[in-house]
Amino acid sequence: MSSVFLALGCVMALLSVGLGAFGAHALRSRIDAANLANYQTGVQYQMYHAWGLIVTGLVMRMASSNPLLDWAGWLFFVGIILFSGSLYILSTSGRKKWGMVTPFGGAAFIIAWGFLAWVSAHIV
Repeated sequence: MSSVFLALGCVMALLSVGLGAFGAHALRSRIDAANLANYQTGVQYQMYHAWGLIVTGLVMRMASSNPLLDWAGWLFFVGIILFSGSLYILSTSGRKKWGMVTPFGGAAFIIAWGFLAWVSAHIV
């Protein structure tokens, strides 16, 4: 499973760079400043949590098997989809209802970091 999270983390980081460039060059003149700020928040949090996925994969290689690490990895991934994805849709479509999805992604991030912290503190 560590290889899955390492690969997902790298792909999410790659997409974050691409989406950031798209926002800076293609969207800057097409959406207002508030929506561009929301879009950039999605890009930033995607990159932060891509690193969370990578760290999870690396910790898996150091720790004995622990289901909390599996949960952490999948919660980072789902969090990226929900949090960043909803901000991308919200900022480019103007559909405000997508803002209701964002906190679920944020909650997934918080839980994932908690699981990763717990396991990291107990590596023998």
